[in-house]
Amino acid sequence: MTNTFTKPLRSLRETNYIDPNYARSEITSKIISSCIEVHSFLGPGLLESVYEDALAREFELQHIKYERQKPIELNYKGKMIGSHRVDFLVEDDVIVELKAVESINNIYLAQLMTYLKVMDKQVGLLINFNVERLKEGIKRVIL
Repeated sequence: MTNTFTKPLRSLRETNYIDPNYARSEITSKIISSCIEVHSFLGPGLLESVYEDALAREFELQHIKYERQKPIELNYKGKMIGSHRVDFLVEDDVIVELKAVESINNIYLAQLMTYLKVMDKQVGLLINFNVERLKEGIKRVIL
């Protein structure tokens, strides 16, 4: 997949909860429910890769279509300058980035915003599994 930095960044809204008025609310609700199931079963304190494996399995059990470690190419003024991978692209619509860190830093949100822009998507979820209650580790980003 080839993308170019050509569109200006739209305004950012970030929320910690589900609201039916937000874009992609139905699929993000299913994603968050799957994350909650994984967190309830495994708890905090494990490696990000463990949560990624478990979430992929939960998506399969819930019949949620996903691509894991989806590659994206970064172009600058017509030249490919690098590539990255997003943890999950769900239903070809929502980017999901996983973390297992002490706290969510702004750089993680900026990274998700860049992925959304490059992939021309509107909604992303940043999920930190290293929290006591998963509700505290969910960030929803809308461009």
